Amino acid sequence: MSTARTFNVTLRVWRQEGPGREGRFVDYAARGVNPDMSFLEMLDVLNDELAAKGEEPIAFAHDCREGICGTCSLTINGKPHGPNRGVASCQTYMRSFRDGELIVVEPFRARPFPVIKDLVTDRSAFDAIQQAGGFITARTGSAPEANAAPVPKEVADLAMDAAQCIGCGACVAACKNSSAMLFVAAKVSHLGLLPQGQPERHQRVLAMVRTMDGLGFGGCTNQYECSAACPKLISHDFIARMNRDFAKAIVRASFKPVAAGGGPD
Repeated sequence: MSTARTFNVTLRVWRQEGPGREGRFVDYAARGVNPDMSFLEMLDVLNDELAAKGEEPIAFAHDCREGICGTCSLTINGKPHGPNRGVASCQTYMRSFRDGELIVVEPFRARPFPVIKDLVTDRSAFDAIQQAGGFITARTGSAPEANAAPVPKEVADLAMDAAQCIGCGACVAACKNSSAMLFVAAKVSHLGLLPQGQPERHQRVLAMVRTMDGLGFGGCTNQYECSAACPKLISHDFIARMNRDFAKAIVRASFKPVAAGGGPD
């Protein structure tokens, strides 16, 4: 960790002109880096320098820069979001690196996350999985009384833990199989734990898991790299919860009554 007022690093950045194009690593010198800069601020400064020289700036995705949106999907020195635990790339500060260090920056690597340009990937596969889950059909009305549907505190806390998922894709990038199980488990669980999510609970888990598989995400081998890389520290215990719901949903579906026309209902 640098204790200097400013320091220098070398960035080895993945450059790729577009989808399906051949990419390569290019080295850039970042001079006079303030240790209190965020990683994205440092990239902004570098891009200003590149633009001033007439060179193509490095494309990277960002939005809130507060660790909320999940857009800043960078792999830094081989780790999704960088060396620190429980933070996104935008919350990674340059004081986490040493003077003279070589920092390798590349996009999240997964077949369902194709590279759009440089460090930007297409993660619309996550949108498709969430859309497959549908919506809650329970009528909630307007501003229901808070205690109308009592929820035990431990259940509410667990649902909130799952709901913290920001859909960044770090779990996929960290997994050797590019599995999206932690993401899907969080999305399934935060609704499945609450009373409003019960009517579609089994239909939801079947649709989301099958969509995940159809999009080419790999299977889970329980090595827990996903939860280690998650910026919100979502527990892999949710995967076990989702697997139980999925098994129950499969059994329920096998006993689903046949409609009068002879086909599946």
